[in-house]
Amino acid sequence: MLFSKILNRWYSNNKRELPWRQTKDPYYIWLSEIILQQTQIKQGLPYYKAFVTEFPSVFHLANAEESQVLKLWQGLGYYSRARNLHATAKHIVDGLDGEFPKTYKELLKLKGVGDYTASAMASICFNEPTAVVDGNVYRFLSRYFGIETPINSSKGAKGFKQLAQDLIDKKNPADFNQAIMEFGAMQCKPQNPNCNVCPFQSNCIAFQKKCIDAFPVKIKPNKASRKHFNFLVFVSKDERTILEKRKGKGIWQNLFQFPLIETEKVINFKKFRAILEDNHLLKGIAFELALYNENTIIHKLSHQHLYTKFWIVNVDKLLIDGIPIEEVLEYPVPKLISNFIDDFNF
Repeated sequence: MLFSKILNRWYSNNKRELPWRQTKDPYYIWLSEIILQQTQIKQGLPYYKAFVTEFPSVFHLANAEESQVLKLWQGLGYYSRARNLHATAKHIVDGLDGEFPKTYKELLKLKGVGDYTASAMASICFNEPTAVVDGNVYRFLSRYFGIETPINSSKGAKGFKQLAQDLIDKKNPADFNQAIMEFGAMQCKPQNPNCNVCPFQSNCIAFQKKCIDAFPVKIKPNKASRKHFNFLVFVSKDERTILEKRKGKGIWQNLFQFPLIETEKVINFKKFRAILEDNHLLKGIAFELALYNENTIIHKLSHQHLYTKFWIVNVDKLLIDGIPIEEVLEYPVPKLISNFIDDFNF
């Protein structure tokens, strides 16, 4: 097919040299795909190298403590990916004798592995012609074919998957899948795509109609909710502080944070101090309170915006054991907390 020939020719001349492209080992391909979900290559590459160094095989990853995995993942966000990564490694080792499934359908059964990752692994590692559809592929195909179906609709997901499946080079699915993703990332970019030197220019509907920026079409997401977070950064005279492990479901599950008080709105110093006087960590003891950041820090997540203040609480002695301040950096924490720790420097 002319489409795949043009694409593969472009890929052979323009592809980036990336470490996971030098192997077909399913462990390394799986690791790269999980890390790069919702993450740009320039951000994910250092994490990939760190994981490969720390956990050179699925056995090393399976035998690690979850806290080790979360600490190494720190800063990437979407921490459920890291927890699923660790759980799947354990399943591969304990349930499958260290061997990854070899088909798309079996790969789909792994925790944290969806259509995209299963397709990538099946095609790259086992030469199964299953098409990948990620953000880059959505963008390229929607522009080229002028498809107005929203990519974040069930109809769009099914339609683009089928289209990509119809186009795939069945003799060389590994290169085709990597090529179409690379083309979207480097040539058919979100902003200012290189249309003037695009090998698909003559048949690209969006280019011919001069409406490149109209694609891909998306249904607007619901407005993110707003929350007000107040973190208590304890500092005792014997240089100890308090970190708490988050329980229950949520994006920060099993990560550590400073004690948190959530309020309905921004709260002033006087009112917040009054709240603290009844807090179980401070009840009945003297403390000095200082607001670290006068300007509220806004931490944006996909579904909510966190309006955050860090309050420094100086006490003679903590009511609970806490941890030595020098050990704070050893704990896996959300990016929001990590940024504060770096800035505050205790």
